[in-house]
Amino acid sequence: MSGLTLEQRVSRLESAEDIRAMKARYCDLCDRGYEPTGLAALFTEDAVWDGAIFGRYEGREAIRAFFKGISGSLVFAAHLVMNPIITFVDDDTAHGKWRLWEPATVAENSSVDSRILLASYDDIYARVDGKWLHKSLTLHVNFFAPLHEGWAKSATQ
Repeated sequence: MSGLTLEQRVSRLESAEDIRAMKARYCDLCDRGYEPTGLAALFTEDAVWDGAIFGRYEGREAIRAFFKGISGSLVFAAHLVMNPIITFVDDDTAHGKWRLWEPATVAENSSVDSRILLASYDDIYARVDGKWLHKSLTLHVNFFAPLHEGWAKSATQ
């Protein structure tokens, strides 16, 4: 933050905290059944949600539709995000990296299975009308393994 005024430095610290709180809201809404309208509101109109094995969705409405449908197959999830690294491009654009550890229950073929997801988020945030939103969210999956099988055979860097 060198080269910035004290006011700019404080503003970026406040913005970083706002982004952390927004990400926490995102995780909370995912963990409460993937509430589609609340989740979509955390994205810009032209945002991209790229979930790798979970698909890619462009625009707020497509993101909302995805979240509306995912709760039928991903019936339980606990999004545990950690290790945030938030950097600023400018006063209204930021980049975030997070790690995700997620125990989940997946419904498939009339049965349920316990799975564990290890991934990272690579996000771009934009401040729109004073509010920080996801401009893009990219999920990099290391593994999404059935708990009874483990992840040794499926883990990637």
